[in-house]
Amino acid sequence: MPARGGEVPVAHAEQRSLRERVADYRWRRRIAGRRSLDAPYRVLVGVAGGLVVAFGIVTIPLPGPGWLTVIAGLFVLATEFAWAERLLAYTRRRVTGWTEWLGRQPVVVRIGVAVLTAAFVYAVVLVTLHVTGVPHWVPGWVPLWH
Repeated sequence: MPARGGEVPVAHAEQRSLRERVADYRWRRRIAGRRSLDAPYRVLVGVAGGLVVAFGIVTIPLPGPGWLTVIAGLFVLATEFAWAERLLAYTRRRVTGWTEWLGRQPVVVRIGVAVLTAAFVYAVVLVTLHVTGVPHWVPGWVPLWH
């Protein structure tokens, strides 16, 4: 039974897809109602989301929010495309599974994962600086290739 004002109950709202929830917005309904605007809008969302995902993929090996950027791009794409919404749901399940698994592990395993992650990031930074060159602002005492 809908809540007052025709609102959808929270339990039901969570079952609705992201695209369905976005379609509830008045501005999106107006765009969807005009074919001359709907197709270019979907192309714009596809290009913008694709660029964010591509940037995220390029930055995954670098220190920083590479995977977070990929997920943000998928979120943008999921507002218009069902395949992106399915991929985003799959990603959420995998991340949740990994987080729960790691949370159940002994402290030694969690510390080991943290140390391996830090070592990987350090190695990527060194290789990146070796390939691209050391910036002039890096102090001379930092042990890097020149």
